[in-house]
Amino acid sequence: MSVELIGVLILVAVFVLSGVRGLNMGVLSLVAAFVLGSVVLGHTPEEVLSGFPAGMFLVLVAVTFLFGIARVNGTVDWLVRIAVRAVGARVGAIPWVLFLLTALLCATGAASPAAVAIVAPIGITFAVRHRVNPLYAGLMAVNGAAAGSFAPSGILGGIVHSALAADDLPVSAGQLFASTFVFNLAAAVVTWLVFGRKPLTSGDAECAAADDDRGAPTPRPGREQVATLAAMAAMVVGTTVFSLDTGFVALTLAALLALFFRSTARDATKEIAWPVVLLVCGIVTYISLLQEIGVVDSLGTTIAAVGAPLLAALMICYVAGVVSAFASTTGILGALMPLSIPFLESGAIGTTGMVIALASAATVVDASPFSTNGALVVANSPERLRTDVCRGLLRWGAGVCVLAPACAWLAFVVI
Repeated sequence: MSVELIGVLILVAVFVLSGVRGLNMGVLSLVAAFVLGSVVLGHTPEEVLSGFPAGMFLVLVAVTFLFGIARVNGTVDWLVRIAVRAVGARVGAIPWVLFLLTALLCATGAASPAAVAIVAPIGITFAVRHRVNPLYAGLMAVNGAAAGSFAPSGILGGIVHSALAADDLPVSAGQLFASTFVFNLAAAVVTWLVFGRKPLTSGDAECAAADDDRGAPTPRPGREQVATLAAMAAMVVGTTVFSLDTGFVALTLAALLALFFRSTARDATKEIAWPVVLLVCGIVTYISLLQEIGVVDSLGTTIAAVGAPLLAALMICYVAGVVSAFASTTGILGALMPLSIPFLESGAIGTTGMVIALASAATVVDASPFSTNGALVVANSPERLRTDVCRGLLRWGAGVCVLAPACAWLAFVVI
């Protein structure tokens, strides 16, 4: 039995055992990484942990800590009240506003996790206050980030054009952006059809308070709230204008607030979503080990041996969608673009259509709870709803992994 097959079977066992026994999948994944890496392959623990997503860990911890401070000291409540007065009875429009905001941020150069980290926490809080499913609000933010990422000024758009330019395969920048935007807009419409018309049924105090807030005057923010608002504004500027790392910026701002407001910071540490951090970082560490031992390369070799260009294109789209649900979208695009080069150079498949299909399949799955964006949605959901949101994202992620690559292939390659 090949090492690649052993690795995949261990991953299946992790999913099964987690579902049957209810243990955090991240714990099982880290154990699986040790068994496969150290016991089977003879790697040192340091080598096994080389795939640990330190950047993702930092983003999840720092963002949930910063917005935990904002929740504890009442800043988020103040922002939600402002939003209430602004939208009036048009609460249903808020998820679409989240979609457009994250799309705009990503189209102007923000990294997708940065845009979601900025928009999702407040959007989800507002949604819960008004009996809107937080899963719906989070998905709309993630869909918007994917929709804006392939703009000519977007990060993913720049990566795609740079990779193709090296092989003298130009792609229409406008067509790439317009097509991926429409594809993710269609995903947002499906999101609305599935989740948008099902309000929360919870009768807890937080939801009840939302009705009381509609006519209540909005108090002026105090010194601590002003400092927190300044920190949140600094995060937007730092990550979007100056392209600073989201995790380090959020952690720096949270640390500054904690230095000045120690009692709030102590309570805010409870807001850090440690189970989510463990879940995501554990599974990504194991997936990185699978990539290291050549699972993706083996898939690429298999695809390259396929004689039918259309079938090979479909297989590449599925690899992009499934693997990207567990790994970096940027990394997957960089790895899979070369696989499509032989088909593009042959002229059997249109260059622009194949690139658009690949880009769409790789980004529409970013709402998976194992990706940074999906994990941010789970981590910023209220604790009492976090399990349901995670399960919902699992089901959604599985559905788009099955359907989205085929739809992208049909729309942009075949038709």
